[in-house]
Amino acid sequence: MSKKKKEVKGLERKITSLIINSPNKEFNYKQIAFSIGVNDTRGRGEIIKVLNTLLKKEKIISVGKGGFVAPAIQNETVEGVLEITTTGRGYVVCDDLDGDVMVEQRNLNRGLQGDRVRIIMGKKKTKNKYEGKIVEIVERKKEVFVGVFQKSKEYAFVNTRNARMYTDFFITKEEMKDYKEGEKVAVEIKSWEKAKDSPQGRIIKSFGFGEDALDAYSILYEYGLSTEFEGEVEEEAAKIKSIIKKEEVKKRRDMRGTMTFTIDPVDAKDFDDAISFKVIGENKYEVGVHIADVSHYVTPGSKIDEEAQNRATSVYLVDRVIPMLPETLSNNLCSLRPNEEKLTFSAVFVMKNNGQVLEEWYGKTVTESDCRLSYEEAQYIIENESTTIPKEETILKEEKRVTQKIVEAITTLNGIAKTIRKKRINSGALIFDKSEIKFQLDEKNQPQKILFKTSKSANKLIEEFMLLANKKVAEKMKQSKERFVYRVHDQPDHEKLENLQTVVKRLGYNLKLSNTELNGSLNELLKKCFGKNEQNLIDTLMIRSMSKAEYTTKNIGHYGLSFENYTHFTSPIRRYPDVLVHRLIQAEIEKIKIKTEELETLCKHSTHMEILATKAERDSIKLMQIKYMLDKEGQIFEAVISGVIARGVFVEVVENKCEGMVKAKDLPGDYFVHDQKSHRFVGEKTGKKYQLGDKTRVMLVKADKIKKRLDFQVLS
Repeated sequence: MSKKKKEVKGLERKITSLIINSPNKEFNYKQIAFSIGVNDTRGRGEIIKVLNTLLKKEKIISVGKGGFVAPAIQNETVEGVLEITTTGRGYVVCDDLDGDVMVEQRNLNRGLQGDRVRIIMGKKKTKNKYEGKIVEIVERKKEVFVGVFQKSKEYAFVNTRNARMYTDFFITKEEMKDYKEGEKVAVEIKSWEKAKDSPQGRIIKSFGFGEDALDAYSILYEYGLSTEFEGEVEEEAAKIKSIIKKEEVKKRRDMRGTMTFTIDPVDAKDFDDAISFKVIGENKYEVGVHIADVSHYVTPGSKIDEEAQNRATSVYLVDRVIPMLPETLSNNLCSLRPNEEKLTFSAVFVMKNNGQVLEEWYGKTVTESDCRLSYEEAQYIIENESTTIPKEETILKEEKRVTQKIVEAITTLNGIAKTIRKKRINSGALIFDKSEIKFQLDEKNQPQKILFKTSKSANKLIEEFMLLANKKVAEKMKQSKERFVYRVHDQPDHEKLENLQTVVKRLGYNLKLSNTELNGSLNELLKKCFGKNEQNLIDTLMIRSMSKAEYTTKNIGHYGLSFENYTHFTSPIRRYPDVLVHRLIQAEIEKIKIKTEELETLCKHSTHMEILATKAERDSIKLMQIKYMLDKEGQIFEAVISGVIARGVFVEVVENKCEGMVKAKDLPGDYFVHDQKSHRFVGEKTGKKYQLGDKTRVMLVKADKIKKRLDFQVLS
């Protein structure tokens, strides 16, 4: 959506909400402008246009000379998405209202968390909030639920252990079968005749008795994500031959003789990208970015392709990976393991050490990796230019030797990557360095430590060459004029940027919002707050002010990377859009026409599945953080206030980034009033403030795995 359309949509919501929340009041356009803070001629002109639009949509009524009122809303029905609190009360976020509508538990009428529902509007509960009653379930968010089997003689229940799930599932004697007390199962709704009773369920799968299985599958089913592969998909994958035929090699550029290596995390199972390097003249290098040729094995219309298309992405939970492709492909045939010939799809560049690309070539290749390196091993080479890596830094924890050619390649590539990165920043690319956490798990997958991921030169080397390949592929395909899959990122939301500006100003930072200064100012802010307590908060707020990147055939460029053309080419093992991109490039190379009518639909689906996977991954991290804190109740931590809402303040523990809440009523020493505009609470008598970004000391009161939350108390 363009910036202009976003502004109009926002204005529509503000005006609709203002008029509907004042049902007995008549407004003219000047009163509306004053009420929503618009005081310029252009802005008032936009209001008049929006009012005309709302009249046509019958969302408001015209009365008298230039007056506008709300249509009678009581007993009207509206649609929205149901959110249920841990207390059992519901709120429906309506499509046409700025606020939400409260629904008491007795009026939920079979509505469950995330369902799209139709409600009948009731009386006004408070100044800005209506009460409603659900009259129709338009669309269920979830069809399958995960819980614990609880058995009695004649019947059983499945308890989801989810604080937002106000009902359990009744299991008849016929459906009980041989399931045992405490077994973790997946259940679907069979029938739900009376809203006051539990729905009758049908058990469709057992996960055994482990708590970890329940946790993981609860998250996956919450977002409707696939778990195991169907038998016919696995069977099709098992039939794929691993032998590379000579006829296939002849069709490809043979790069087996060029020095090639992979750099990945220590625990990586699939290696979908490799780099090759060759000196071809003074200050002239051939650099190859080689990607597993998934499209060779995954052909359109196959069962594997249908399943990959449906999943669209791999899902990375803390303790397990749910792959997009069967393991036969992801960890075997398509994994660029050392000393194995592999079919690859490559972008090969002739470059100078200043990053200038002199020549480029794209196509199918056959490669053989000479060496597998972890990021830590590559970093040691960069820092020490040594062919010997000590055992403390190696994957197998034993001394490792590499060739001098590998050392020279990595150090040269690191120099080129640094130059490319500097040019990107100078052109306006945003460089986030947000603290990311990882967990050290024991043999039972329980968290023992929370560690911070670091992004050093070795990580950035790979990142820059992957970005280069993605960018150059998109530029090449843009020239072809054929429909293509782009990865785009729209401009940030100006209102959210203004909010960010207000917050960082109070923390002592300046942010300029003019179009010419914005990117430079954002990067300057990121640089200045780096390493400080408020860094994670500022990084998070800045990311929230950004638009979401997405896949589309309509190219608008990538704001965050400051690229006019960008795609995803480098990870077809774990992203379906990359598979599509490979097919489209090959079609262009061979000058053949392929069907592209469904591309935009596939782009939308891939974006949607990426969002769901990201949510699942965040839930997995949150749950593991809560598990880590279970035995730390009563302990005291240094923290930063990371959020302020009417119910209280969110605090983030500095040492491990675990976030929880301090309720407003528990703030000590005074009665505290919520100042929404300034993101703070202010004491009525003392004037004491608790505001976004403040440092504080807190005690963990409760770690609740069922409600998935941490409760803290501020120490005076």
